[in-house]
Amino acid sequence: MSWLSRKHDPIDIRERALRARIGELDSQIRQLRGRLAAEQTQPRLRSTAVAGAGGQSTPIPAQGEPSFEQVNHNNVQQPDGREDAPALYNELGLRKYDPLAGIRRWLGQFRSPPTASPKLVNYLAAGSIHGLRPLRYEKRVARNWFLGVCVFFILMLWGLVYFYFRNR
Repeated sequence: MSWLSRKHDPIDIRERALRARIGELDSQIRQLRGRLAAEQTQPRLRSTAVAGAGGQSTPIPAQGEPSFEQVNHNNVQQPDGREDAPALYNELGLRKYDPLAGIRRWLGQFRSPPTASPKLVNYLAAGSIHGLRPLRYEKRVARNWFLGVCVFFILMLWGLVYFYFRNR
């Protein structure tokens, strides 16, 4: 009865293993959060004698206050400095039409969007996942099927034309 049994998909097996691992990690995170919450409810003892005896102590911001870093706003507002170039604008102050950019934008519509996981695409193309055929093999099989069907239909059409003109 081996012909009735279903083959196991290696991707499904790996997915189940990863989901189990994610569940384990979630339970560990919950345990660590509970332990952290229990530690935060207990009062912490501080000694002021140690902080004053050493050199300068750096102030630690409270947990609820965010700490910000300085941002150079000039680079954010004018990234390349190209926006102020007078060659990009005509005498009326309107931006000139760039035909090369228009062609690039038009050709960009025909490209496929970038993949979400290029590493998976690489694995599928190379056949690195055990149990799956490489993508190049699958493409070759599909191409051969297409060519075979085309040849079949061309022969059928040739036969119909032959019988049509033979009976006339």
